[in-house]
Amino acid sequence: MVETGRDFWSKRRVFVTGHSGFKGSWLCLWLHSLGAEVTGYALDPPTEPSLCRLSGVDRFIRPITADIRDRSALTSAMKGASPEIVIHMAAQSLVRESYRDPAGTYSTNVMGTVNLFDAIRDCRSVKAVVNVTSDKCYENKEWVWGYRENEPLGGYDPYSSSKACAELVTNAYRSSFFGPAGPAIGIASARSGNVIGGGDWAADRLVPDCVRSVLKGERIIVRNPRAVRPWQHVLEPLGGYLLLAQRLVEDPQRFEGAWNFGPDEEPKPVEWIVKNICVKWDHKPSYEIDRAEHPHEAHYLKLDCSKARTELGWRPRWGLDTAIDKVIEWTRAYKEGRDLAKVCMKQIEEYEHTEIK
Repeated sequence: MVETGRDFWSKRRVFVTGHSGFKGSWLCLWLHSLGAEVTGYALDPPTEPSLCRLSGVDRFIRPITADIRDRSALTSAMKGASPEIVIHMAAQSLVRESYRDPAGTYSTNVMGTVNLFDAIRDCRSVKAVVNVTSDKCYENKEWVWGYRENEPLGGYDPYSSSKACAELVTNAYRSSFFGPAGPAIGIASARSGNVIGGGDWAADRLVPDCVRSVLKGERIIVRNPRAVRPWQHVLEPLGGYLLLAQRLVEDPQRFEGAWNFGPDEEPKPVEWIVKNICVKWDHKPSYEIDRAEHPHEAHYLKLDCSKARTELGWRPRWGLDTAIDKVIEWTRAYKEGRDLAKVCMKQIEEYEHTEIK
């Protein structure tokens, strides 16, 4: 079973920002399966189609449609929900979109985080907060070893920079208003690798681009084929967030701070992912390399997750080969018009029962 206990989560009040997004939808379905009472706070789903609507996430939680940048609405919603645990996932999460709208990216990712912590200051029920940032929050030096949680923060593009800023906001609020300076709330940030999974329809992301092309019977167009990323199935970091939240409730001071959640295996280049998707799909789609100029993105990125393995006892369960299989399995179910909530719940159960190697 997954390390997070069902007894712990049963009837636990959880406030999830960004519940309508890809990762947020998977998290809410998992929390529901664990028996938690979930309040979601987010804008409408950012894509059409969306996992949120396809799986009917709103049936399983108490959804609130509002903007993380609206401090008054957020504070009111949090007070009304009276959560014990807050998992903050609302974000503008795309690098290329951050080039198109840098101001919107900063206002959502930085001031949204400020608003969140101000709302938490006014909500006495909160015991633990997990702020989900990004592996891109580090100052990327393109080296071949993994970044540890104490490496310098940075960010070439507005998205990466905004996530580094969100980390600084988290640290400042923890030091200034919680712990010795205020309520004893466990506050941590979580940095995961590049997630893949069924139901991701975001623009300008590798696997969703592949899925769209395959479903349309078109050739896959590949940007940056040699870019290397720490790919992992979406359930891997989500399991880490759940375990971290539980530990924060149990021992706030010990488990506060930053945590990496990435794959054990060596990160793979973009073209490796695309080739394996093409091989595994029934009709063997093809791809071609896009030679056009594109905005800068990091070439090589790797996380060191020794801290999570040693102190939390967290381990990845599905390798990248299995992760790709699960994406294809989910997409076939989507194409066949099956009940996608059941498909997600089945994959969650399979993940929970996968033994750690």
